Amino acid sequence: MFGLSELKQTRVYQEAKQEGKEEGKQEGRFEAKLEAVPKLLTLGLSVEQISQALDLDVAQVQQALQQKPLKE
Repeated sequence: MFGLSELKQTRVYQEAKQEGKEEGKQEGRFEAKLEAVPKLLTLGLSVEQISQALDLDVAQVQQALQQKPLKE
C-alpha cells in the first residue's frame, strides 16, 4: 500500500500540485484586476477603457463595480 511519502513522489501527484499552484496564481491576478477597477474609475477612465486596460470583459468590470461600490 502507498504511504504519503510514496504518493508525493508520483508524477500524477506532482502534476496536480503544480496545476493547483498555477490556478492559484491566476485567481490571484484576476482578483487584483477586480480590485483595481474602482480605483481606475475614480481616475476618470470609462468602463470600456478599464476593460481594455485590464483585459477583462465589460461585464466583468461592471460586476466588479457592483460588488465593490466606490466609497464617497
